[in-house]
Amino acid sequence: MKKIAILFSGSGTNLKYILDNLHNKKIEVVLALTNNPNAGGIEYAKEYNIPLIVEDSKKYNSREEFDAKVVKHIKKANVDLTVLAGFMRILTPVFTTNINAINLHPSLLPRHKGLNAIEKSFKDEFSEGGVSVHWVTSELDGGEIILQNEIKKEGLSFKEYYNNIRIIEKKAIVEAITKVLLE
Repeated sequence: MKKIAILFSGSGTNLKYILDNLHNKKIEVVLALTNNPNAGGIEYAKEYNIPLIVEDSKKYNSREEFDAKVVKHIKKANVDLTVLAGFMRILTPVFTTNINAINLHPSLLPRHKGLNAIEKSFKDEFSEGGVSVHWVTSELDGGEIILQNEIKKEGLSFKEYYNNIRIIEKKAIVEAITKVLLE
């Protein structure tokens, strides 16, 4: 069975979706790691008995120092793939050159890299928005795209659009993990 690590920073709903749909079925989640000691996803990791590491990024003097610690944890877990599922960190080459990772991003890349992508996507001139899953490289949200899922924006309020993005991103990350590891 293929093994993955999941990195997250917030509510952990993507982590939970991966656990519900892939864990111990097609792949094994062997590590959950967060940079946020208050992340909601911590409870999901505990609920599913996933080895959990809380590595508070604010305790480090540099991004490189933090990334080196994260790399050490991931290497020790001996995973086939690392999945960034709402991991709100800009990663340095210390991470990107040492870890085979994919990232979930809530826009149709290359549009709207970085923060606030859902808001930017909702307000842009295109009739559709969506999500992307891509390989992690040293360029922010610039790695090769593995897959994209689109939704139409017409007639949607921002709240409806936001909620639809959150729904399709969960399906996209599971689809991408499956595609990368099992196809």
